[in-house]
Amino acid sequence: MFFEAELRDKHYKVDVTETRSHWNINLQEEDGEWIRYEISKNDYKMVENIVSLIFAGGSYVLDVYGSGTEYNVYTRGSYRNVKIYNDESLLHESLKRGGQLGNEAQLTAGMPGKIVKVMVNKGEIVKANQPLLVMEAMKMENEMRATHEVRIREILVKPGDSVESGSTLIAFEPVK
Repeated sequence: MFFEAELRDKHYKVDVTETRSHWNINLQEEDGEWIRYEISKNDYKMVENIVSLIFAGGSYVLDVYGSGTEYNVYTRGSYRNVKIYNDESLLHESLKRGGQLGNEAQLTAGMPGKIVKVMVNKGEIVKANQPLLVMEAMKMENEMRATHEVRIREILVKPGDSVESGSTLIAFEPVK
């Protein structure tokens, strides 16, 4: 299972795989190196939302509650707010922002997908909330919209293109 997490303004990529005897946890902070951890299933117990585990020679009890992308984790006498994004929640967060991931100068893909339709042309001025393109992701067609008024500087995709998460789809320039 792959997901992204945010804790104390730091972003992490997390990949967890399960075997018969343990979990392999691979963790990458921002653009750092991947670090690998292994937790034995003998050192782990879960009852409702409470997890007890032995890790790196220490005993931890974690109380986890929340929903959607927001979770609170209580351990070692303090609370930590953790935002967790799997592929589906990354897509929903992208759509809530009108598909605008990246910055005000470009539209980027929030997750891998396939371009179905491009609805604008180079040089065109688009208004806030105007549809820009349709992208298929997770077997759903998603209309991505402009979050503010801009001029289309460059269209970097065409229908049928497969794109990776973070790929720039359309570049903008300010309207003068």
